[in-house]
Amino acid sequence: MSEFSLGTLEETILIIVLMKNESYGVEIAKAYEQHNKQSISLPAIHIVLKRLEKKGLVTSSFGEPTPERGGKRKKYYKGTTLGYRVAKEMQDRRTEMWSLVPEINLNYGNL
Repeated sequence: MSEFSLGTLEETILIIVLMKNESYGVEIAKAYEQHNKQSISLPAIHIVLKRLEKKGLVTSSFGEPTPERGGKRKKYYKGTTLGYRVAKEMQDRRTEMWSLVPEINLNYGNL
């Protein structure tokens, strides 16, 4: 069992990073919007990525400067083995908890 506790946003961003070999802020924002049907700001993504990197769950590196970005380099993020294990443990715990939830008969509807 991992000693990490991640919030929902951290877990979501980590999973998005793990979905690709490498990704950068704008790609992560697009994937977030596609999968969650809501937008997220780039500063919010970067704050989460810094937290995840500090915890050792993702790493970052800079790409080459491009003319389209005025000579600026993109910062790419990549999930680590630890990041994968933490995300997988969280998913396994959630699946185990859901397996304990009884199916309800909606005809009696408490929910």
